[in-house]
Parts: sequence; C-alpha cells; structure tokens
Amino acid sequence: MPELGSVAWPPGPLTTDRLLLRPPVPRDRTAFIELYTSPAVGTYTGGPTSREAVERALPAAPPVRPGHFVIDLDGAMIGAVQLERRDLDYEVRQAAGSVDLGNLLLPEAWGRGYATEACAAALVWFADALPGEAVVLTTQTANEPSMRLAARLGFVEVERFEAYDAEQWFGSWTPPASAG
Repeated sequence: MPELGSVAWPPGPLTTDRLLLRPPVPRDRTAFIELYTSPAVGTYTGGPTSREAVERALPAAPPVRPGHFVIDLDGAMIGAVQLERRDLDYEVRQAAGSVDLGNLLLPEAWGRGYATEACAAALVWFADALPGEAVVLTTQTANEPSMRLAARLGFVEVERFEAYDAEQWFGSWTPPASAG
C-alpha cells in the first residue's frame, strides 16, 4: 500500500474558488494556537488544550507533513485539513491502516462552506496521488455540521460505535473511477 510520504510533497498549491490549500509556514503558528485552544473547536475533539501546553509543544515553524494542508483565505490561515494514515495505536480501531480525513476551522470561518470546499479539493488531490485508495472519516454523531460535511463529500456510513463517551460515526469514501 503506497504511503502518503511516497508522493511528491508539497504538491503545487491547491486552489478552489475561494481558498488556497498549502503547507504551513511560520506565520501560521498563531492561528494554530487559536485553533487548538478554542473551546468551540474542541467541543467534539476532546476539548481545548491549554494555551501554555500548545505554545510549548508547537514549534516556531509548524511541521510540513504529507497530507496536511493549511486552509488559507485571502492570505490568512482559517483552518487545516489533513489526510493521514492511522496507525494501529489509534483509538478508533476501524481506521487503523486507513487514510483518515480530518479538518479543523476557526469558529469565525464556520458556516460558509469552507470545510466542504477544502476537503473536496484535498480528496481530489488524494485520488490523483493514490488512485483507488479509500479514505475514512470518524466523527461524533452529535457533531451535526461534520455529519452534513461527510454526506456532502460522499462518505458512506460503515458503522456507528461508542467511544470517548459518545456515539461515533465511521464512514468511507472511495474515489470515483477515472473517466479515462
């Protein structure tokens, strides 16, 4: 199974009608700190982390990792989207070995379709980089915006299960067959 690390990285910037998906740069550190410490963002991800802990752990230049994109709107980071292969130690066993789609947006960017736009662009890139490989997504069923996002992106429910004291939804997306 090909690894994300085996694809050319970073790819050229991915652009949508309104967004740029790019690797992180040092000026994004402040936005990453806001993202990881936001109580609103942490609602369905285990809660926010303390500012002190994030500032201590986050390097001055956020790491550039295959499958991890900053979501940039008009030159400013508004969130991040990632495609990441989950290892066997990941709490959600169903995702072990699979490439998992995740995204986080700053609260001021919610409700404008940016998550859909960014995740769709990342999935198109992924389907080209690793043709035929499925992507999985896990979210709490109580996270209605994330459930709607999964449906808009074409994820299909595989199962529901209990974890982290909440019902979780686990879905899969398979890239469309190439038209060629």
